[in-house]
Amino acid sequence: MGGSYKGNTFLEGISVSTGIPLDHINFVASQVISLALAPLMQSVLHPSITKLAARQTFVLIVGIFLGYFAFGIQIIHLVGLPLICYLLLRILNPKIVQRWTMVVAIGYLSCIHLHRLFYSGAAYALDVTGPLMVMTQKITSLAFNIHDGFSKDDLTPNQKYYAIKNIPTVLDYMSYIFHFQTLMAGPVVFYRDYRDFITGANFLKPGTTLADADLSQRDSYIKPDPFYPALKKIAISVTFGVIFSVLKFPIEHAKDEEFFRSGIIYQMAYLYVATTTARYKYYHAWLLADAINNISGLGFNGFTSDGKQKWDLISNVDILGFEFGSSLRDCIQSWNILTNSWLRMVVYERVSKENGVFLTFTLSALWHGFHPGYYLTFATGALFTVASRMVRKYVRPHFQTSSNMRKFYDVLTCLFTRILMTYLTFSFVLLEFWASIRIFWNMYCWLHILALFTIFVLPRFLGQSEAQLRNRLSKQGRFGYKLNLQIIYSMYKTFQIKLE
Repeated sequence: MGGSYKGNTFLEGISVSTGIPLDHINFVASQVISLALAPLMQSVLHPSITKLAARQTFVLIVGIFLGYFAFGIQIIHLVGLPLICYLLLRILNPKIVQRWTMVVAIGYLSCIHLHRLFYSGAAYALDVTGPLMVMTQKITSLAFNIHDGFSKDDLTPNQKYYAIKNIPTVLDYMSYIFHFQTLMAGPVVFYRDYRDFITGANFLKPGTTLADADLSQRDSYIKPDPFYPALKKIAISVTFGVIFSVLKFPIEHAKDEEFFRSGIIYQMAYLYVATTTARYKYYHAWLLADAINNISGLGFNGFTSDGKQKWDLISNVDILGFEFGSSLRDCIQSWNILTNSWLRMVVYERVSKENGVFLTFTLSALWHGFHPGYYLTFATGALFTVASRMVRKYVRPHFQTSSNMRKFYDVLTCLFTRILMTYLTFSFVLLEFWASIRIFWNMYCWLHILALFTIFVLPRFLGQSEAQLRNRLSKQGRFGYKLNLQIIYSMYKTFQIKLE
């Protein structure tokens, strides 16, 4: 792989004249090509006039072309890993195929991550690891779907929906892995959703199946229009791309001595701005990818109760949900949504509740790579997840006594979550271990300490769960305010006993 960029140099002149790195220009060019070709899937390549194999071949060829254009010889990894794992799908027993596929896929991806870390250090540039990460999600989710399709165990509704009873053909499999709409920026599309798109099943009229539809007639299909949803996403994507290019709040400033001589308030404020603007490049890439998918017909999710189209099946981010979420859980669920769905599908739903959080964060960290900042973020995130559950269990009930108290609690948690996400994610952006540790130490690890206090000490002061408090409130009736006085008094007495 080496340290230099391996992609096509056709646009190098633009890079030299503008000063924009060539890999960034090639990324944008690849997405523009995808955007231009996407409408063909709903016009000349519509399932009513084009055979399935032709649609599959088209998305596969375009995907391979873009992969070679953007990554050059590194495309060997994008071809090699899927073929190795397809061989596993063919030869292994469905009862164990998901385990070995996970080991091989994550192992292969980890080798590429380590190679990148060795040559690139903390620098973040476009290389083959991005699409390889999405391919790993597709490959492993498909293996688990096949396992579920042949399993006799009790399955969750989600597992039943995505279960696959037939191993895909080579063309079906490779077109799924390489389809151009998600190659460059994702997100992961699960096999059933892709299959519904490529066969045209997602556009069949309600009550019609592929078996009984006349696929040669467009009357068999509904005709949703993705133009305005896609245009809106493109506009927002371009806006975030421009803002990210104009605003300069480099996270590297957090390593300067000037930063450490400033107070904690300034440090948190700067980290908040730096991490917020860093997210804009993800908003730009994900929304543009979402628009490309929608224009091709991928992402249609039916209609709302009032008849409006929904194009959110594979949307990867809820910007308002993340930026104004009132809890860590809300923010996590709004960020990289399809990756969260993947983690839930292959880990969280399949292990014990006691190990669910730890194993999910572990796989997420391995999938992201080996930059130390990732592991600091995920380790801290696991700690904060447990702490936030304790807050919800022991603190939240005391703010449910009236509508005003509930609103106050929501505003308070929303503001505190902004602080929490800043503290949690700066190491993810900075990537470096000792630089991140120094920042934590300079701020006295105050949120780590608060989280530990919440987990181990808070329950001793507020030992009532929400169910217990609701029961007491129902008994108190409209005089529930007395309960708050009792709680405050009991906290005072407990604290007094601790001091003595």
